[in-house]
Amino acid sequence: MLKRFLALSVSLVLVVGILAACGGKNNETNNGTNAGNGEEGGSDKAVTINMFTASPEYTDAFNAYIAEYKKVKPNVTINLEIMQADYNTVLKSKIAAGSTPDVFQTTAGGDIDTFAEYSADLTNEPLAAAMTDAVKINMSSSDGKVLGLPVKGNLMMMIYNKKLLADAGITEVPKTTAQMDDAIAKLEAKGITPFANAYKEWWVWKHIFQNFVNAAAEDAGTTPKELVAKFIAGETTFKDHPVLYDNFFNFIDTTVAHGTNKPLERDSNAEVSDFATGKAAFMTGKGAWDEEAIKKISPDIEIGIVGYPVSDKAEQNQLITGADQALRINKDSKVAKETIEFFNWLYTSDYGKQWFSNVAKVIPPIKDAPLPELDMPKQMEEILKTEKSGDLTVNYSLDTFHQKFGELMQAYIGGSKKKDAAIDEIQKAWVQFGSAQ
Repeated sequence: MLKRFLALSVSLVLVVGILAACGGKNNETNNGTNAGNGEEGGSDKAVTINMFTASPEYTDAFNAYIAEYKKVKPNVTINLEIMQADYNTVLKSKIAAGSTPDVFQTTAGGDIDTFAEYSADLTNEPLAAAMTDAVKINMSSSDGKVLGLPVKGNLMMMIYNKKLLADAGITEVPKTTAQMDDAIAKLEAKGITPFANAYKEWWVWKHIFQNFVNAAAEDAGTTPKELVAKFIAGETTFKDHPVLYDNFFNFIDTTVAHGTNKPLERDSNAEVSDFATGKAAFMTGKGAWDEEAIKKISPDIEIGIVGYPVSDKAEQNQLITGADQALRINKDSKVAKETIEFFNWLYTSDYGKQWFSNVAKVIPPIKDAPLPELDMPKQMEEILKTEKSGDLTVNYSLDTFHQKFGELMQAYIGGSKKKDAAIDEIQKAWVQFGSAQ
């Protein structure tokens, strides 16, 4: 339960509570009914919905659907607050202070249960019926209730510069560890840096690691979800899985040794810039959401996508697809009813169906919506005609674990922790923070 994570300083809670009080009063003044009582509010009554999200890359897209909804419901005002750094800490402080936003963002999967007591049940809403089956699973609690709304469908993998690989004489995109070693040698022989990394960010680590967890689960004859559950229960260790103990750390060491300088100083934007300007051939830890940013810098760049070289088995090189970010509607919000109406409109209207692909330019998480006219989703569609996608394993652990995991990996590549020490702390963190239970 979330309460176990809300041990925050009193001063922070008080400050956030004071700031949020104005918003709370506005809601009491501006909205009609409590959604829980089933009463209809007046259609012309002024309503204010406060959204708190952690996706700054979609600021313009969010503002676009807010402006469009104003045409549909002129009486509804949607205030959008977006932050990325310290988002989780601030969200928990808002909840602890009793000022939970009307709409807030969390990761999907296990965190659906973490915030269940604050989330409206959307199971029987039109928006739930509109979701693809694979996405709906990621938005559902352990007891089968739909408690989240997908921000987008996702695609995670390595991204590569086709021209740089061609310049190095690489005719086959590397899928195995041996092929990657060969590609690195060819790139460096041409003076090309193989990897752009964003290791200053804690969240990029989980995007890489999940590929190795998937392979470890396959090698162990189990599912990724079952394997993660064993780690959370303390029933297995990295040493039981060579793909994790050896291959994962070898890959990270390789990306550091053959990557851009000062990896712990390179954040997400820096990595995009490094890749887009041709300073490196591969991007690690990221996904399809970066295509627009890359092409704003280099409109003519030719990009490709490939899974991670996790082993000597090419079939374990997989794209990762699914939905890992969820919006939640505060079940106790005085504007919960109006907020649900808004998202029902977004997920079912003609505007909403084209918003995902044409405005946000993301992989739609809903049925009957076209893919965006971008390289990565189109390549994904072709690749998945003959290959299966990997499990979105990040959803089986909480972000409290993933953040600690990222910090420990930063300490490892920074040299302040040896491999075995880092692994020991990762395993302990998995037991301590891995589950909502």
